[in-house]
Amino acid sequence: MRSRICGTGSALPKREVTNEELSRLMDTSDEWIRSRTGIRSRHLAVEEGLTELAADAASQALSEAGIEPGDLDMILAATLSADKILPSLACELQRELGAKNAVAFDVNAACSGFLFALQTADAYIRCGIYRNILVVGGEILSKLMDWSDRSTCVLFGDGAGAAVVRPDESFGILGSVQGSDGARGEVLLCENRKNNNPFVSNETSPSYVSMDGQEVYKFAVRTVPKAIQEAAGKAGVAVEDIDLFLLHQANIRIIESVSKRLKVPMEKFPTNLERCGNISAGSVPILLDYANRKGMIQKGRCIALAGFGAGLTWGASVLTW
Repeated sequence: MRSRICGTGSALPKREVTNEELSRLMDTSDEWIRSRTGIRSRHLAVEEGLTELAADAASQALSEAGIEPGDLDMILAATLSADKILPSLACELQRELGAKNAVAFDVNAACSGFLFALQTADAYIRCGIYRNILVVGGEILSKLMDWSDRSTCVLFGDGAGAAVVRPDESFGILGSVQGSDGARGEVLLCENRKNNNPFVSNETSPSYVSMDGQEVYKFAVRTVPKAIQEAAGKAGVAVEDIDLFLLHQANIRIIESVSKRLKVPMEKFPTNLERCGNISAGSVPILLDYANRKGMIQKGRCIALAGFGAGLTWGASVLTW
């Protein structure tokens, strides 16, 4: 039995912010951002919360899959920026959707989060524990950015994507890999609130995301091609026979380097980072929905999904649609 994606959805905040607009707020320019990242705009939440965006994406995915919320056995939400510390985004989604029969919990693997959640869903389905699983990845990263740090804040955006996963005899996930390297985790960092109790006092300002861009780049271009090759090997598929590569949308230079290292043409690597930026755990499912809605994926086609990010973490899955 395999786990097949049978419905997708995505949602972005209404407010789209261009590079030109950011250049009026900080010392940057459209040319500087686009030449280094490929990003020309991103969507930032002004009115929306993550639960609202995730519920919108989830409703679309459920509709395409032909599943009612009450049919869900499980909701897995990948995020590092939920609206609340408690309850989890997954439990908030359960309430919003009316999925009263689902068990719900969050997964935090940063930009690899959707892949980790998808592979968790796959394990539950292969074991025969659950059948209908909603997997969501989403972020409101704009609340974690230092908007005076032009090297980091211009990279990120907000949004959510979703997929419904069900058992299938013929199509679905063929092979997956995932990994972590906590020893190198501080190259991409955001501190939590400090302890503050009757025996210790901390008066610190909020922490924002900090990143060593060069180290993250070197990690990504080494790790992602290897992960895709390993997942393809487990799937029994040659890399050159994969029809589409849907990668975490962090930087166009990273995607181009992965294409070159795998000796696969860039035509097989669709992107939406131009208007979305890096949405961490939301990046892969939003791109997946984009490719699905644009008719890029036909039944039976072979697809590779790959994510990488803070932790450091990485994951890849090869599947048939």
